[in-house]
Amino acid sequence: MVFSMVLLRLMDWLWWHILANAWHRAARNMRGCTKILQKNQSFKSLQAQYPSFPSITKCSLEGRESQTLVCDILGALLRTESFFPYFMLVAFEGGSIVRAFLLLLSCPVLWLLDFELQLRVMIFISFWGMRIKDMESVSRAVLPKFFLENLNPKAYEVLCRAGSRVVFTSVPRVMVEGFLKEYLSVDAVIGTELSTYGNRFTGFISRSGLLVKHRAVKEYFGDKKPDVGLQSSSLQDHLFLSICKEAYLINKEEGKRGNALLALPRDKYPKPLVFHDGRLAFLPTPLATLQMFMWLPLGILLAIFRLLVGIFLPYKVAIFLGTMSGVNLRVKLSTLAKPDQDRKKGVLYVCSHRTLLDPVFLSTSLGQPLTAVTYSLSKVSEFIAPIKTVRLTRDRTKDGETMERLLSEGDLVVCPEGTTCREPYLLRFSSLFAELADEIIPVAMDTHVAMFYGTTASGLKCLDPFFFLMNPRPTYHVHVLEKLPRELTCACGRSSHEVANYIQKQLAAVLGFECTNLTRRDKYLMLAGNEGIVHDNRSDKVSTN
Repeated sequence: MVFSMVLLRLMDWLWWHILANAWHRAARNMRGCTKILQKNQSFKSLQAQYPSFPSITKCSLEGRESQTLVCDILGALLRTESFFPYFMLVAFEGGSIVRAFLLLLSCPVLWLLDFELQLRVMIFISFWGMRIKDMESVSRAVLPKFFLENLNPKAYEVLCRAGSRVVFTSVPRVMVEGFLKEYLSVDAVIGTELSTYGNRFTGFISRSGLLVKHRAVKEYFGDKKPDVGLQSSSLQDHLFLSICKEAYLINKEEGKRGNALLALPRDKYPKPLVFHDGRLAFLPTPLATLQMFMWLPLGILLAIFRLLVGIFLPYKVAIFLGTMSGVNLRVKLSTLAKPDQDRKKGVLYVCSHRTLLDPVFLSTSLGQPLTAVTYSLSKVSEFIAPIKTVRLTRDRTKDGETMERLLSEGDLVVCPEGTTCREPYLLRFSSLFAELADEIIPVAMDTHVAMFYGTTASGLKCLDPFFFLMNPRPTYHVHVLEKLPRELTCACGRSSHEVANYIQKQLAAVLGFECTNLTRRDKYLMLAGNEGIVHDNRSDKVSTN
């Protein structure tokens, strides 16, 4: 019964608010040239009633500490003029590939609609039936990266100088509030509220409707006026800016280099972007999303081919065919990386951790079989791995015994960060490995992708290798450094923490990364809301080194 009522309501909404409006707009566009000119003249006369505001480049930054600033994230804080890519991120990362495809198919209809109806359609497709907790995960772990990469530097600079900051926006509050408060320290976010049923979104806007900015400002501040307003030059935004004591326009043409607005440099971010989640490595504009869907069939076949080549063929043949298929493998071997021939134990390769394929690419680059120790690796990944993998338990004593045994059998690969990191940062190294081997060779690993990330914190980890290999031209950098001198190992009195920290700094210097004290636990608490540990009956202890 409930489903029938929702379906009827949906059909009624589609008829009156989309189709009827689209036909009306089409008919209106077919009127004679005289009426169009009259309409343009009346629009210009209406626009002339509102004052002309100066550009944001003329906004002084001095003395703003006690002032209140109001703006919108769309049209002011973001360089992108459309919010479609962020709805696509919600649809793809929080929903499914089918939902994302439906949103892409709606693009021709969206172009016929005005801004309000565009928002309603995108909200319905992106949110209908989505769980609230999935949206919370996307807003916490996926969207901030893309918002930071698209911040308007000048608007952000003015925002930072204001003592109090309030954002008014017509886009759903749940999409932007987390980012604005956590990264930009915004005091309040007033946006469009979405209707929910139980723990899911209905896809409709709440009874209060789409937020109208100038009305919301009056309701929020009452008789008082905000000190500074930032926004674009549209007619609706003129109404919004006219309420402020000072108002400045965001001119998209200013601050351009070529045809693109300059992005905010990474070192200017309000806080470091160390962790983020999601599969898409690009901003999904309509054209970019269309290209992705056109690539998917070939990408899936290509990923299967690359995977089979890596599993069944000899190293040299695998490298040749993999390179021919588009994999860009860059290997740099140190001339002093050769281990002693009379050693009693195997060599311990200590790698920075970018994807689950790190040990595989290292083994392929060296042309020799290696054993890799892993944490919580999926059964599928273990099954298809072309090298031997052994699970660790995060019990320090048991893991030490396991690694000692494996080193006595041959060479071993370990990633002491304990989890992957996509950004140019190295997480804290566990010191356990330094206590077990004297023959230690650091390996700097790095990857670059253009379409899909090959890691996830909240998704299906068994698909990580497939997504990485689905990229048109995935790049892997493998730099095998010189063997660690004996005087810098535990065998000569160094503590395990000193050895681990030294190798971390050495790899960071080679890669151009920054060292951090963040751990696997920090990553999963931020991205997935848990500690990233699979508990079992044997042990649930976490190594804190």
